[in-house]
Amino acid sequence: MNMNRIALDTNILLYCHDKSDMRKQGIARTLLDLCPVISTQVISEYINVLKRKTAIPKDELIDLCAQNLDDCIVHCVNTSTLKMAKRVVQRYDLQVFDSIIVASAVEANCQIIYSEDMHHGLEIEGCLKILNPFL
Repeated sequence: MNMNRIALDTNILLYCHDKSDMRKQGIARTLLDLCPVISTQVISEYINVLKRKTAIPKDELIDLCAQNLDDCIVHCVNTSTLKMAKRVVQRYDLQVFDSIIVASAVEANCQIIYSEDMHHGLEIEGCLKILNPFL
């Protein structure tokens, strides 16, 4: 059994709701079942995108998010996360929001972060690897 602690990017959570690509939806749901680390940055992006793309009322969106993430480990973004995110931006040239998500995963001692749109195979700080689970 793989004992790596994992984190998920926002796009993986969004695929849990994508009925147009059942393969990606299945992979995303399998990853969500592994009790991953989810940063508060991801939670904010997740709710915001679902609000824009669905007709789900806002209060139900919050309930849905809480239910979907109930078994996840939530990592709160704080000032140390932002300081690390700055180093990630400077060293790896990731986007600001991606850097915050990556910094959260590093702080939470994750070995893998799954993302469809970050740099597949990139190793961060010698301890975290970005992987695209759909390849």
